[in-house]
Amino acid sequence: MPEISRFLGMIIAMYYDDHAPPHFHVRYGDREAVIRINDLACIQGNLPPKAMGLVIEWAMAHKEELEKDWALARQDLPLNKIAPLE
Repeated sequence: MPEISRFLGMIIAMYYDDHAPPHFHVRYGDREAVIRINDLACIQGNLPPKAMGLVIEWAMAHKEELEKDWALARQDLPLNKIAPLE
């Protein structure tokens, strides 16, 4: 799973052969979550509330980049790194 960003102990990644809807994966310690890109809803797993809030804040700031990476993944093209949460 290609890593597209990393910050505050969280790893953000996308799979090339993943299913719709467009989403990204978050790993934080022993927890994992899948976040849908269009509305930033958690569709699988969970994170501690503070970590989830930080991921959503990051994703809101980089939604267009996430959509572009999803499109690249569908074409089996290299994904772009996305800046971490500042």
